Amino acid sequence: MIGKLTGRLDYRAADHVLIDVRGVGYLVYCSDRTMAALPGVGEAISIYTDMVVREDLMQLYGFLSLVEKEWHRLLCSVQGVGAKVSLGILSALGPDGVSRAIALGDWATVKAAKGVGPKTAQRIVLDLKDKAPGVMAMGGTVTEAMDGPALDVIEPTGPTPVAKRTLKPPTGAAAASAGALSALANLGYSPSDAATAVAEAAASLPDAEETDLIRAALKLLAPKG
Repeated sequence: MIGKLTGRLDYRAADHVLIDVRGVGYLVYCSDRTMAALPGVGEAISIYTDMVVREDLMQLYGFLSLVEKEWHRLLCSVQGVGAKVSLGILSALGPDGVSRAIALGDWATVKAAKGVGPKTAQRIVLDLKDKAPGVMAMGGTVTEAMDGPALDVIEPTGPTPVAKRTLKPPTGAAAASAGALSALANLGYSPSDAATAVAEAAASLPDAEETDLIRAALKLLAPKG
């Protein structure tokens, strides 16, 4: 199983890229959002992957975060949802949007994705709602891991050297949500209640830092009346 590729982006198409890893080219299919966030041809790239193997097919799918990769895996586990539909949902909502929609039980938002009918959207929310807390707690992206100090992940190769990149702790909205979930769990809230509150807080405060999300989620979790 190929779980991650690090190398040079050699070619871009509408829905996939060709990645050169030490002279071996890998075709990787991605969601629209991931395609838009990938570097240009000839630049260094590091991407999480999931491989689908069938009698008549062997394909790699690429993701910039473990959250996106995990949602793809979980979405594909739902009856009637294949890789194409999963990428359509991730293209429309992004991994954070999928987390929020499923944590909040918002099947109407899931239904807005191309190729998803109301019954499929309801089945997705019903089947995966309990999985949302664990996925949201993962946080971090490959893109965010390509700048800070620590561990070199790409070495020069071939006639065109690939720039070295390094790993750093995750940042951004996904990491803020993960930190808020952890804090609420430490305060004794159930994973489901914490995920719902954090998802609702993140939807209303998309640029909030971890402490702001915690405060907003606690207000939502406070007894009413």
